[in-house]
Amino acid sequence: MLVSITHNNHQYTSDLMRPIDISIPIKSGGVGAWNMPDVSISPVSLDGWIGDVEAGSAVNFNNILFNPHAHATHTECLGHITKDKESLNNELRQFFFIAKLISIMPKKHNKDCVITRSIIDQKLLKNENIDALVIRTLPNTENKISKNYSNTNPPFLLKSAAEHIANLNIKHLLIDLPSVDREKDEGKLSAHKAFWGLPAQKRNGSTITELIYVPNEVADGYYLLNLQFVPFQNDASPSRPLLFELQKK
Repeated sequence: MLVSITHNNHQYTSDLMRPIDISIPIKSGGVGAWNMPDVSISPVSLDGWIGDVEAGSAVNFNNILFNPHAHATHTECLGHITKDKESLNNELRQFFFIAKLISIMPKKHNKDCVITRSIIDQKLLKNENIDALVIRTLPNTENKISKNYSNTNPPFLLKSAAEHIANLNIKHLLIDLPSVDREKDEGKLSAHKAFWGLPAQKRNGSTITELIYVPNEVADGYYLLNLQFVPFQNDASPSRPLLFELQKK
């Protein structure tokens, strides 16, 4: 199914039947972070009944225990760091956006690897008129879909980089790391706060999506983004961002 899209005075078409899934699924033995135990998926056991077809039940009927911030691609709103605990399900009410995918190499800084404003500027112009920025960090290996990031000090965004992205009026930031902030930062959360405009001004409706995975064969450039998530009434939810290629008419 083709749709027509106008972006920066150019006409594009996009085929909604050809999505590029950049999410990591929730599964036992999958991606992990923040020292959370592994995902638990197990059949319900109730009054002698076991929700497992192999055990004789008519259906498989599982309980799933997971943490959205640790176990899969997830999207979070500013309720992640505010006393008001805004819900993503209320904050995000539109689901299609013009996005730009960029691939960047974080820069070594002391014992850290960081994403600076200058790195972003090399790939992103001031007047691109995009709603979302998708960041693929290099090197980009398939172990991102099953890696345990706990206590590994992954790369992160400097406050100035996150602030710059916000100043470009980009409302949705997607990245293939467990957090835009340093794993152990004493609760400063500088990049989160800068992107969401805290404490001066809340950027309601803006989101951060973490732990995505963009395959190497997906080229940098402009895409139509469909940002799907499970409608939990919570600050964050497992999500399934989909990219659709934009073809010039």
